[in-house]
Amino acid sequence: MPVILKTSALLFLSNIFMTFAWYAHLRNLNNKSWYIAALASWSIASVEYFLQVPANRIGYTEFNLSQLKILQEAITLSVFIPFAVFYMGQPVRLNYLWAGLCLMGAVYFIFKG
Repeated sequence: MPVILKTSALLFLSNIFMTFAWYAHLRNLNNKSWYIAALASWSIASVEYFLQVPANRIGYTEFNLSQLKILQEAITLSVFIPFAVFYMGQPVRLNYLWAGLCLMGAVYFIFKG
């Protein structure tokens, strides 16, 4: 499997866990103390690190640090938008499209030969 696919797949999975760690407590634990939410979030985030660290190590064999960061941000938005809309019940906004287009431009320029 090509490095870009391994890296992207692992980053995509890690982003799912991190998005839930960062934001799901706002929906699921809003009536609990902040430290309960923090402990739950840290537990979820620990799984994210077991995916993110190998993703970056694999990716760094072919890509530079800036390319890895921009790839991460593009994947983050692709995970966050469905999470915000379908899980958190946020309305779809045209701003999501514009932000996505800006990130796609960043991906283009950072990976441009």
